[in-house]
Amino acid sequence: MAPRIDRAQVAGTALRLLNEVGLEGLTLRRIAKELDVQAPALYWHFKNKQELLDEVATEMFRRMTGSLTAVDTATWQEFLTGAARVLRGFLLGYRDGAKVFGGTRFTGLDYAAPLESMMRVLVDAGFTPGAAARAWFTVNAYTMGYVMEEQSIHPIPGGERDPAYDLAERELRLTGYPLAVEAGRGFFGDLDAGFEDGLRAVITGIGATLLPPTDGGDGR
Repeated sequence: MAPRIDRAQVAGTALRLLNEVGLEGLTLRRIAKELDVQAPALYWHFKNKQELLDEVATEMFRRMTGSLTAVDTATWQEFLTGAARVLRGFLLGYRDGAKVFGGTRFTGLDYAAPLESMMRVLVDAGFTPGAAARAWFTVNAYTMGYVMEEQSIHPIPGGERDPAYDLAERELRLTGYPLAVEAGRGFFGDLDAGFEDGLRAVITGIGATLLPPTDGGDGR
């Protein structure tokens, strides 16, 4: 008798395979082989690869929820900063993690309670619900975009830099263009420092544009 499988099992298998095959190689056929079932069996659960990715992204969110909800909430700035760091660290743990997580829709309602809690931190700090949603979305978009670029530079989690992003070779090619050379150092050099610099700019911008000025902008 063929083994019985469910959506969660398929999503978990997809995540295990991701570091091995990457997003392009993550097919329903490859997952079926890993599960020792025929590919058509998976189509009872997922009509296409996008539905699969939606479920995988949902499983990723489930797995990071504990870390997200444990972030320091002393101030809204610390909360958003901590949440962005958690998201970045989690996505960097999976090959093509940002590409898999971005542009997907969560399935079911498992995400609702943790999202409600995270939104509540911002609303209690003085944001309107709409502004809280915009703040959270902006931080997420920045983080996923940054990680996507990072994962072009280091395609394999913990692996070597792609030779295409060798800074010394790039600078030789750009002799005579000092600002372009400096830009490359900023884009592709210290990725941790670059993320933190950009995140501070995003958080500062959120405070300046989305938080009502009546509370002085400190969110307390």
